Amino acid sequence: MLEQLFQNNKRWAREITSRDPEFFNKLAKQQTPEYLWIGCADSRVPANEIVGLYPGELFVHRNVANIVLHMDINCLAVVQFAVEILKVKHIIVCGHYGCGGVRAALEGKPVSPLIDHWISPIYELYLSHHDEFDRLESPQAKFDRLCELNVIEQVHNLAQTYPIQKAWQNDQPLAIHGLIYRLDDGILKNLNVTLTRHNATTG
Repeated sequence: MLEQLFQNNKRWAREITSRDPEFFNKLAKQQTPEYLWIGCADSRVPANEIVGLYPGELFVHRNVANIVLHMDINCLAVVQFAVEILKVKHIIVCGHYGCGGVRAALEGKPVSPLIDHWISPIYELYLSHHDEFDRLESPQAKFDRLCELNVIEQVHNLAQTYPIQKAWQNDQPLAIHGLIYRLDDGILKNLNVTLTRHNATTG
């Protein structure tokens, strides 16, 4: 059942090597990405391909609905490694329109205990912005806006984590950006939320 994947892998490796015969030799020695990508686990949102970067140029963490929680040790470990060891200069929190996790939170219908618990912060985010959502007439507009607000919220959540606070206190050059991806045309949108040590509250 995996044979097609192995064939794809060999073809991909040949194509990379034909462009740069030393690519994998260089890659095996060290990774030096300038970016950490925190995105959704959705299979339609391939991080490297979206931004046109090769392996080694983008450090990636993905989960359902690109959520950053202070109790998520997995996410925090990735962030700490990226910031303290790899010395990334930019962290991109990228959501996408049409996100199933956001839709589930918006509709408030039970999915499963684990998923319901995981996406509960998005539902709380929806409730906290009820005035804004009341002004939006169409369900699609509400859905799209919650996808955007979720990204913005996670940018601010990330800014308050220990690895980020420590980096900024040490004057480490580091910026957090919020982007969102549109599935129907493959285009990234800048949500114009960028936090650095100069415009974020540090502890």
